[in-house]
Amino acid sequence: MKIKKISENVYEIDKEKCMNVPVKIFASEKILEKIKKDDSIQQAKNVACMPGIQGRSIMLSDAHQGYGFPVGGVAAFDTEHGCISPGGVGFDINCGVRLLTSSLDKKEVEPKIKEVINDLFDHIPCGVGKESKLRLDDNEFDDVLNSGLKWALDKKYADKKDLDRCEENGHMKTADASKVSLRARKRGRRQLGTLGAGNHFLEIQYVDEIYDKEIANKFGIISENQIVVMIHSGSRGLGHQVCGDYLKKIEDEFPEIFNNLPDKDLAYAPTDSTLAKDYLGAMSAAANYGWCNRQIISYETRKVFSKMFGVDLNLVYDVAHNIAKVEKYKIDGVNKDVYVHRKGATRAFGPGHKEIPKIYRDVGQPILLPGSMGTASYVLVGTDKAMNETFSSAPHGAGRLMSRHEAMKKFEGEIVRKELEKKKIYIKAASVRGISEEAPDVYKDVDDVVKVSDKVGIGKKVCRLRPLGVIKG
Repeated sequence: MKIKKISENVYEIDKEKCMNVPVKIFASEKILEKIKKDDSIQQAKNVACMPGIQGRSIMLSDAHQGYGFPVGGVAAFDTEHGCISPGGVGFDINCGVRLLTSSLDKKEVEPKIKEVINDLFDHIPCGVGKESKLRLDDNEFDDVLNSGLKWALDKKYADKKDLDRCEENGHMKTADASKVSLRARKRGRRQLGTLGAGNHFLEIQYVDEIYDKEIANKFGIISENQIVVMIHSGSRGLGHQVCGDYLKKIEDEFPEIFNNLPDKDLAYAPTDSTLAKDYLGAMSAAANYGWCNRQIISYETRKVFSKMFGVDLNLVYDVAHNIAKVEKYKIDGVNKDVYVHRKGATRAFGPGHKEIPKIYRDVGQPILLPGSMGTASYVLVGTDKAMNETFSSAPHGAGRLMSRHEAMKKFEGEIVRKELEKKKIYIKAASVRGISEEAPDVYKDVDDVVKVSDKVGIGKKVCRLRPLGVIKG
């Protein structure tokens, strides 16, 4: 396998064997060496073999090995002669991030950080299998799945501004609750408004450095040391079950496809099949659930901040990291609709795109890139170059360096907690194991990941954020 350097931070693997398109890797030399240590490059090559893939199979600077598709991977497929793959979205459908700003300064919140975090922890269920207090009947749950944030608005968990500042306005029109299994519904019904476990978190952060003051101000980020809140969660057990259900359905319905795959986790349904449309309906319903989940967490967070500080929290943006949807791009000189699969990647529309909220349209879409607990997170902005180079995609985080199993063996949760407290970062977690699995050194250096995106021009740096307090499952 020959990896060619195209330009600074851009590499390519030419078509070979079954590959229909080349693989393009956006990484520094340092990051590329780390990427080579797992099977993510082979996974990207496998993706390049899938029918109807357009342009290139993409690996971003946070790429690492996933199930089927690499995490930090992007691929676009022809809407008529291509395919839709649950593995190209992943098990945590609409795992995503939202950022809320406050009028508070670091010096106002830091002395009370333990109190704030503890109160938030009491209001927001965290951890594996934790349930919320919400109890929805069948019709109301269908409304969540079909309507997304429109349901939250009707129930006064959201205001109109929240919907305006959310990808897809928090509502995938392709959602079809009838395509979500009873088992998936059962898993998700009592988890709405819960943080979950793994790499999901709620962080109280402060603005550490502003790189573009004009764009930052446009996003409501006014000054250094300003307090913001970042929420990272997804569709919980419901999304996981939807993915598992449809992988099994594809295996049963298309054995001739499934049995000839280089990796069974790449299972796909042809775009013209009923099963592809059913999966899209179920996936979109799970995405709507994910947006409602983060909205209810935001609602509870706003209540705590209002009670303790007398301030409101304003939504900057909410963006999905694991999703598939139809978008239009110029490919080989022709404008065409494609199914863009983003797995561990953030949409990054450049200035002027009609799907960007009007308030941000002249500068580009906010990109929210969380780090690992104890490290920085970033706000970037989408660019025209991303639209041309990566199907409007940018990295979604730091990207793992080691598995959770390895992390458990290497890091002791209590030691990690104490090290974070030495850095004046207070952490409250549902389990010590969760701290071990998500220790900062488990991930790539987020500064390096962001630097690549900024230098290549697929995501321009706006500001850097640092944590004061963290809630984890």
